[in-house]
Amino acid sequence: MRWSLPGLLLGCLAASPAWGFSGDLAVLQGLDKVTARVSTFEAPLGVAVQFGTLSITLRSCERTPPEEPPESTAFLDIFEARQGEQPVSLFHGWMFASSPAISALEHPVYDVWVLECKRTTPEPEPEPEPKR
Repeated sequence: MRWSLPGLLLGCLAASPAWGFSGDLAVLQGLDKVTARVSTFEAPLGVAVQFGTLSITLRSCERTPPEEPPESTAFLDIFEARQGEQPVSLFHGWMFASSPAISALEHPVYDVWVLECKRTTPEPEPEPEPKR
């Protein structure tokens, strides 16, 4: 069987979920491996939140529409910011709620994963098409 690049791309596009909405808040969960405590916290879009010595900033958050299998993804920047030291970049990329091991933060003390993506503000109304 012979494959063509357009055919492969079309197949990939057909298999990818249609994203329902972009959110402005990610619900995250973190594990402190030293104390064995699990914390659930929210990260608003563009605002750095603290979890232990980690500084986590949500850059983008997407969720599939209700008719698709549930999936939330978040693009996160995670830095370790210890007092008196320069912040160290630990993670920069997408995390998937349904598959946290695909793209995970690797840290000796903390684990962080995405639970869901939410919209806290109403979605803007689409602009009406101009009359001709």
